[in-house]
Amino acid sequence: MELYPRIEEALKNAIRAKDDNAKDALRMLLTSIKLKEKEIKRQPNDTEIQQAISSLVRQRHDSIEQFRQGGREELAAKEEEEIRILQEFLPPQLSPEELEEMVEEAVLKAGASSIKDMGRVMKILMPETAGRADGKIVTESVRRRLE
Repeated sequence: MELYPRIEEALKNAIRAKDDNAKDALRMLLTSIKLKEKEIKRQPNDTEIQQAISSLVRQRHDSIEQFRQGGREELAAKEEEEIRILQEFLPPQLSPEELEEMVEEAVLKAGASSIKDMGRVMKILMPETAGRADGKIVTESVRRRLE
């Protein structure tokens, strides 16, 4: 099943169940997808939807950090619940070992030998890790390998 209909179905179920957290998170996600659709002037594919979800999850992590610094634990808990809901639509996250293995394969495929070749490695690696690993973590892993 495609991702977009799954999200719409989950929203309907959240409304029926009167689950406000899920309803809010899924409406926010659908709004983000609609904005992406207007931007690219076509229906986003699953990879683009996963990128939107990853972006929203990253924003939630930043918010949690700020709420905890401000002593607003109840708001941080709400953001964590939204992350849990959003991650249901992402593929399973890569373990550090799996990521290191993928980085090694990409380095060999690109024939990279120094940090100057980082762009070539990232070009190979990012489509494979989209939605499965945070871009910052992937970049840091490639940097460590090439240094």
